[in-house]
Parts: sequence; C-alpha cells; structure tokens
Amino acid sequence: MNESFLNPRLIENKDWAIVLFVLCFVLIALTRSLFETRFAEFTRLGISDKYIKVYRDNSNLMSWFNVLLFGLHLISLAFFIQLTLYNFGYADKGDWLLFIRIFGLLGVFILSKYLIEKIIAASFNIDEFVEQFNLQKVSYRTYVGLLLLPVDIILYFNTGTPKNLFLVLIGMILLINALTYIVSLRNYQNILASKLFYFILYLCTLEIAPYYFMYYWFTKS
Repeated sequence: MNESFLNPRLIENKDWAIVLFVLCFVLIALTRSLFETRFAEFTRLGISDKYIKVYRDNSNLMSWFNVLLFGLHLISLAFFIQLTLYNFGYADKGDWLLFIRIFGLLGVFILSKYLIEKIIAASFNIDEFVEQFNLQKVSYRTYVGLLLLPVDIILYFNTGTPKNLFLVLIGMILLINALTYIVSLRNYQNILASKLFYFILYLCTLEIAPYYFMYYWFTKS
C-alpha cells in the first residue's frame, strides 16, 4: 500500500504589491492631469534643464506637484531597497511589513533631514541657497524615482535576477546623485563663493554624516 504525503504549497502573496503599483500609476495620472504643462517639462528633465530654470522659485519646493511625486519617489525607492535586500538574501520581497518599515524609515529620515537643514540654513544665513539646492535635489531624485518604478515592477515579478544587475542599478543611482550635486554646485557657484565656509559645514553636517551613520548602523545591525 503506497503512502501519500500532502505537502503544503506556499503561495507568495503579491496582492499588496499589485495594489501599491496601481496606486503609483494613479498618482502619476493625477499629477499629470492636475499639472499637465509642468509634468511634460518634468519628464524631459533627463535631457533638458528647462524645468529647473522655469520652476526654480522656492515656493515650488512644497507645491502639490512635488508632494505627489515625492510620495511616488518614496514608494519606488522603498521597493527597490526591499528587492535589493531580497536579492542578497537578507529579506523576503513579499513581506509587506518590511516594506512599511523601509517606507517609514525613509520618510522620517528625509523629512527630519529637511527640517534640520532649514534650522542650520537659517543659522548660517544661507536660506535662499539651501531652498534652491533642495529644490534641484528633489526634482532630480523624484525623476529617478519615476524611472525606477517600471524597473521595480519588472524585478518584483521576475525571479533569478543576477546580483550584478542590482549592483549596476545601485551604481547608477549613486552616480546620478553625485551628478546632481555637481550640477547644483555649478549653478550656484556665485552664491557659494561668498558663503563657502558655511556651505562646507552644511555639506559635512547634512550631506555626508547622515548617510555615513545610516551605512554604519545598517552594516553593524
């Protein structure tokens, strides 16, 4: 008499990810419908700096356009971080609780960093420069988040993605961030010349130290 054994079949729950991806497309559609002209200029940011020149006013930093795309950027980046952790064997890509933790950590980190920047900029009397500098960073980073979204979708529903691909993507993201700093410094070199000492303090305090401590905390934990 043959004995048969029933093994439970583990089915990965992807419903939450699908809902979140749909939400991202809703955010894109909503932003495009509410700010049609601005969104069209924003999509050309990779090949033209016209968007930066037109919307360089400090009031644009906290506009609804940037708020909606900032939410999209957080979702896209949090997904990519979770997929990277999964690819290197540190996490489960279907763990929605982990995604919430990563999303919350990113949001708290970025917003806290922004508030501290405001305080230090006021102390150093470089408010105008920091606001414009942040506006450029937010613009380019949300643009990267928009481009990263389809990559996240492909990677999430694909299995057996080589680790080298993630290393290349991480390298590209870091390179784009570095180029963003270089472009911003070039655009505001006249302002920096008169406040170079304060800018160096600002750069070391808020643009280098936070990322170093995050890297140290992550590697040790």
